[in-house]
Amino acid sequence: MADKRLVKLVKSILGNPKAVDFEALSRLLEGFGFDRRQPSGGSSHYIFRKPGTMPISVPKDKPVNKKYVTQVIQLLNLEEWYEKNS
Repeated sequence: MADKRLVKLVKSILGNPKAVDFEALSRLLEGFGFDRRQPSGGSSHYIFRKPGTMPISVPKDKPVNKKYVTQVIQLLNLEEWYEKNS
């Protein structure tokens, strides 16, 4: 069974993908084993990497644009994951 905080975070993100802030999305990705790195040069985009998956680039916005949140939901297959872990 997954960590209850992670399940709650996934539920919140699936419930309202338009209102996800950067820190919540970052906690989600880190909860799934991604490492967060800020590119040099003052870029506002952070790169999340995990061996065996494509890197994900996410801008540090409040809220994060829905297209980035949707991309993460699809990449992690969150809807199916939530059904199995809730």
